[in-house]
Amino acid sequence: MEQTNSTPIFGIKQLAEDDRPREKMLANGASSLSVVELLAILIGSGNKQASALQLGYEVFNRANHNLSELSRMTLSELTSIYGIGSAKAIILNAALELGRRKREEKARKITKILCSRDAYNYFEPFMEDYRHEEFWILLLNRNNIVLGKKRVSVGGVAGTVVDPKIIFKLALDQLASSIILCHNHPSGNLQPSVQDINITKKLTDGARFLDIIISDHIIIGNKGYFSFADKGLISY
Repeated sequence: MEQTNSTPIFGIKQLAEDDRPREKMLANGASSLSVVELLAILIGSGNKQASALQLGYEVFNRANHNLSELSRMTLSELTSIYGIGSAKAIILNAALELGRRKREEKARKITKILCSRDAYNYFEPFMEDYRHEEFWILLLNRNNIVLGKKRVSVGGVAGTVVDPKIIFKLALDQLASSIILCHNHPSGNLQPSVQDINITKKLTDGARFLDIIISDHIIIGNKGYFSFADKGLISY
């Protein structure tokens, strides 16, 4: 039996001029375009087998119609799609990186942390797309003004090792009064593991001897977060 292609069969020249991505963008602005149409503009041109729109559909389909998954796609994953060569993959990757940097730029404007949402907004732009686990700390003064952020460790998809000595040294070097812990769960699961709970308690207990407060531990994953402080899992 002949296999059918799940990708819709359409070509840009078959569309009415007002529905063609570039013309549509010129007439109505970028916000009027779907994700597939925006991808088609970045892809630029198709080939004998598929139009730029079809390739855009295939790229978005490969990302399970999810922008977060799309932003995690590597160059090798993009070029594994038939019709997406290295040049097209680089353009797509560069556009996604610009989006990430815009979010990071917005996060850097947060200079004072007043709640868990502030901490999440600070960390999310650069942590959400990691496919591996990383552990970071946010250092604050007595007025909750951000002194800086520091990466403590990098691990695999299931966890990372955290050394309390490194965390406390970084805090003492910056004369920080409080620390917010943060790490991501690449799986998207927001619930803390036993290891997460244990390291939080260990760090909280150790910080008391240095007159430093562990004010929260944020877990980031799948467009959301878990706050130890909000759930009453941190005491200081």
